Amino acid sequence: MAESRADYRRTLAKVAIFSGLTDAELDFLAERAVPRQFAPGEMVFGEGEPCAGLYVVERGNIRIFKSSAAGREQVLSIDGPGSSVAEVPVFDGGNYPASGAAVDRATLLFVGKQDFQALCLAHPEVALKVLRVVGARLRRLVGIIEELSFTTVRHRLASFLLHLAQREATAAAAGVEFSLPGTNQELASQLGTVRELVSRNLSRLQAEGLLKLEGRRAVIPDLKAFEAELDPA
Repeated sequence: MAESRADYRRTLAKVAIFSGLTDAELDFLAERAVPRQFAPGEMVFGEGEPCAGLYVVERGNIRIFKSSAAGREQVLSIDGPGSSVAEVPVFDGGNYPASGAAVDRATLLFVGKQDFQALCLAHPEVALKVLRVVGARLRRLVGIIEELSFTTVRHRLASFLLHLAQREATAAAAGVEFSLPGTNQELASQLGTVRELVSRNLSRLQAEGLLKLEGRRAVIPDLKAFEAELDPA
């Protein structure tokens, strides 16, 4: 148990809102943190449910998303190890404003609302750090709204693929090679559209010679020509 608490403390120390806390303060949280295991696709919390506390990702990834009445999803973020999730409803006493689900097998540390509020009362700087984290998320959400309002599905798809290529690609004889995430349905959820439009635009990019696909492996033969797709001119 002592070894587990030491592991929890190391995980909590990596979280932005807990940076700068002393070992004793981290121990306070680690002693109260409850580990929870989630299988791929399993719901962590649902939009509109009462918030009992916040989560810290220890292992795996969590998908935060909104759902429409018709069942369409818009992914807001994918949070990995060292991320904190659901701080806002802990503060304002409201329900979860979005849903969270495990992307892969995940381990989360749950910190109850009362324990977190007690920490903030004792250390107001934690609350200020939460505000900075929330501010960064608000900026990202504004960016999502801007993209959904003012760009086409083709533009959002090309931008997403270019980001993947720049971040994860390996050089290949045929061009820049990388992997597409999940399925076209999951890709559509991240782009704020439907699977059919993602499939159609992937096919058009292939027909135009800008992209080659083999299963979930993608190749961009000419990166500069692909970047030109994002040029508003």
